[in-house]
Amino acid sequence: MTGENAALDPAAKDKPLLTVSLVIYRPDTNALTATLQSLSKAMRQLDASRCKVFVIQNCDTGGIAPLLGANLNGMAFDLRRGHGNIGFGRAHNLVLKDTGTFHLVLNPDIEMAEEALTHGLKFLEEHTDCGLITPHACWPDGTRQYLCKRYPALFDLLLRGFAPVFLKNLFSGRLARYEMSEETGEDVFWDPPIVSGCFMLFRGNIYRQLGGFDPSFFLYFEDFDLALRTGKITRTTYVPAVRIVHEGGHAARKGLTHIKLFAKSALLFYKLHGFKLL
Repeated sequence: MTGENAALDPAAKDKPLLTVSLVIYRPDTNALTATLQSLSKAMRQLDASRCKVFVIQNCDTGGIAPLLGANLNGMAFDLRRGHGNIGFGRAHNLVLKDTGTFHLVLNPDIEMAEEALTHGLKFLEEHTDCGLITPHACWPDGTRQYLCKRYPALFDLLLRGFAPVFLKNLFSGRLARYEMSEETGEDVFWDPPIVSGCFMLFRGNIYRQLGGFDPSFFLYFEDFDLALRTGKITRTTYVPAVRIVHEGGHAARKGLTHIKLFAKSALLFYKLHGFKLL
């Protein structure tokens, strides 16, 4: 941590270098194990004694503590449980006051490259005007996954989330523009308006200044809201040297409950930030 960065966060010397928060709800044990193992390897490239992992358990699934101990290889972790399913954002916010100089919001279905955190923290230390990093992502089959977005029109959300393949192909150019596929290749790209919440690497004081996630969102769109609020006080950057594989997404395939949650959160998002049809 350079002196300049310490000045950005006066309490930095008393905080962990890096904290990580994962919210889990009825987790896929294999996916969570892979996430923890890749996180452990990436953290070992840093000063592991100055890192801490918070796991917030929104369910009563047993065996999580032994799983953490077995896969984090002696690294410090804090398991929070017993509060029930309070929603994704509210759960992350339970550890807001304990976040470090840098803080990673991480999904439990992410495998990151071993150098991902090293590259991310180096970029933040060298670019003090950046408060949030979003990574280069792929699906498990190796195809690109685009985590940066333009402001979503309702048509884009319906097309991307629920349309059949032939309709997506028909509007492929529109989807590519919405997903900023040309802008987010192998070069650093500054100021994408919206980024995914599956991997959000924050400067800690920025994350705390924002108050974390808006707890009004139970699930879905809390990351869109947070990204837009972040852009009002600092800069967000796509950094392709930070590389991940992400399994998740596909709200439409998760059943009626998730579709209803998606719709409810979309309405709240548009109420807060403004409606856009096309």
